[in-house]
Amino acid sequence: MYSESDLQDAVAAGAIRPEAAQALRDHVAGLRATPLVDEEHFRLLTGFNDIFVAIASVILLVAVGWLGNALRFGAPDHQPVFMSGLLVAAVSWGLAEYFTRARRMALPSILLLVGFVGGVACAVGAIGIQMFPDAGDSLASMILCVAAAAGALAAWLHWRRFMVPITVAVGAAAAAGVGVTLVLAAVPDNDILPFLLLLAAGLAIFALAMTWDMSDRARTTRRSDVAFWLHLAAAPMIAHSLFRLLGVLDADQISAGRAVLVVALYVAFGLVALAIDRRALLVSSLAYVLFALYALFRQAGAVELSWALTALVIGSALLLLSALWHHARARIVHGLPDAVTQRLPYLDRAAV
Repeated sequence: MYSESDLQDAVAAGAIRPEAAQALRDHVAGLRATPLVDEEHFRLLTGFNDIFVAIASVILLVAVGWLGNALRFGAPDHQPVFMSGLLVAAVSWGLAEYFTRARRMALPSILLLVGFVGGVACAVGAIGIQMFPDAGDSLASMILCVAAAAGALAAWLHWRRFMVPITVAVGAAAAAGVGVTLVLAAVPDNDILPFLLLLAAGLAIFALAMTWDMSDRARTTRRSDVAFWLHLAAAPMIAHSLFRLLGVLDADQISAGRAVLVVALYVAFGLVALAIDRRALLVSSLAYVLFALYALFRQAGAVELSWALTALVIGSALLLLSALWHHARARIVHGLPDAVTQRLPYLDRAAV
C-alpha cells in the first residue's frame, strides 16, 4: 500500500514523473467515484510495523521518564524535577533520527514528536515550579507561558530537522498557549476570559490552516497534510469554547431554545466544512450536538428512547452527508463569490 506521502517522495526523488503520479491519483479517484481532494488523505500507518514500533517507543519513553524521575539530585520528594522531561526529549529526538528521518514511519514520528515537544515543555515547566513552589495564579500562568514558549521553540527545531506535518499544528497550539497564558497572567480570576482566548486562538490557527490549504488547492503535496493537522488542532478550540460560552454543559438539561441554537451552529459548521472540504469541525462539535438533540428528544417526551433517536438522527445524517459530500460541496461552493471559490480546494466538475 502506497500513501500520498510516498507518491510525493517518489516524485521528489525523481523515481516517477509528476505527470505519472497525477495520473495514478486520478485513476484511484475514479475507482472510488470521489474527487481526490475530498478524500482528506493523511499518512498514519503504512503497516503493522508502525504500530509495533509505536508501542515499543511508548514503552521506552515511559521507562526513561520513570528512571529520570528517580534522579532527584537531593531535591525534596514533593518537588517535580526536570530530568524526566529532559531525558524523554533527548531519547525522542534520537529515535526520530532513525524512525522519522531514515525510515519515515508516520505513527512513530507523531509519538516521538509529542515526546520531544512535551518533554522540553515539561522540563522547563518543572524548573519554574521548583523555583516558585508557592506561586499564585498570575505567576503560575507565567510559568505555563514559559513552558509553552519552550514547547513552541522545540516544535520549530523539530520541524526544521524532520518536517513531520503535525509539527506545525503542535507548534501553533504551543504558541497559542503562550498568548493565552500571558493574558491570563495579567487578568487572573476571570471565568469567561479563558474561553474567549481559546476561541481567538482557535480562529487564528484556523486562519493559518487555510493559508496552508490555499497554497495547495489540489492537495497533492505535504502542505495539505500540514493543513489537515492545523484544522484538527483549531476545530476543538473553536467548538469547545463556543459551546462552553453558550453554557451547553453547565447543567444536566438545556432549554429547547439553546438546544436549537446548538443544532443551528452545527449546521453552520457543516456549511463551513463543506466549503473548505475539511471535516474536523463536524467531528469536534459532534458531542455537543448529540447532547442538544438528546435534550430536545427528552423534552418532547421520548425519555427512554432519547439516546437511541439522537444516535439514529445524527448517524444517518452524517452518513448521508458523507455519501453526497462532493455533490453538496459543489452546490455550496458555487453559491460563494468567485474571489472565495478561487482560493478553496478544487471541485469535481462532474458533481456540479
